[in-house]
Amino acid sequence: IRDSLRGAEMVDFQDRVAIVTGAGGGLGREHALLLASRGAAVVVNDLGGSVSGEGANMSAADAVVAEIKAAGGVAVAEHSSVADPGGGAAIVETAINKYGRIDIVINNAGILRDKSFANMGPDLVHPVLDVHLRGAFYVTQPAFAHMKEQGYGRILFTTSGSGVMGNFGQANYAAAKMGLVGLMNVLKIEGAKYNIRVNSVAPGLVETPLTERITSSDRARASSEAMHALGRVGGADEVARAIEWLLSPESGWITGQTVGVDGGLGTVRSA
Repeated sequence: IRDSLRGAEMVDFQDRVAIVTGAGGGLGREHALLLASRGAAVVVNDLGGSVSGEGANMSAADAVVAEIKAAGGVAVAEHSSVADPGGGAAIVETAINKYGRIDIVINNAGILRDKSFANMGPDLVHPVLDVHLRGAFYVTQPAFAHMKEQGYGRILFTTSGSGVMGNFGQANYAAAKMGLVGLMNVLKIEGAKYNIRVNSVAPGLVETPLTERITSSDRARASSEAMHALGRVGGADEVARAIEWLLSPESGWITGQTVGVDGGLGTVRSA
């Protein structure tokens, strides 16, 4: 898998251990594949539930691990839910027990339960907050403790243009995503002296399972030049490549940043 990228400008993650939540598809899968292709051992976490967070299926994470191993990479599947403290602890324990350390955490797990704010009941609010925001707490906190001990760590949160700029019907999702930015801003301070760097990525409209439900008219509007300078929907692999440097050992003076990967939408400038 590394030989296939020979000649390209690569960040080397050899001997690094990464946790990627929600890595059974979409952005998480691309993050996991990229890190593995650069030499990292990857804990591929995914409960395998539906877009709305219902059910479970181990095959999603297992398939990504099989893909990584087939290409010569190193990975292990982990199927715990990030939405409870025990699940977060189990994900971190898998990394420590299997590989002995944790260098990178990408908090990517997410679900959608969209509805207009006036009609949004607790059954639509709590699960979204549990996965996006509380889930990031439950995974990052035990990982952060290990990173402090080893004097090194890179943490990435997946926020969203929906949080920064707003999007109809996504009050729950937007609030959770902006909560991650607040968490990032605290951890960048608390992690600084331990060589822990903490950043966020804010994708625009990207082709993932979470965006498949978007109607064709909305997709055309979002892809128009009026919204995106590049005039197209993005690819999940493009987001993965954008955050590669933020996760590298060489990114030592970059922390507390939110990087917009949005085709020119201007997500971060609007913050």
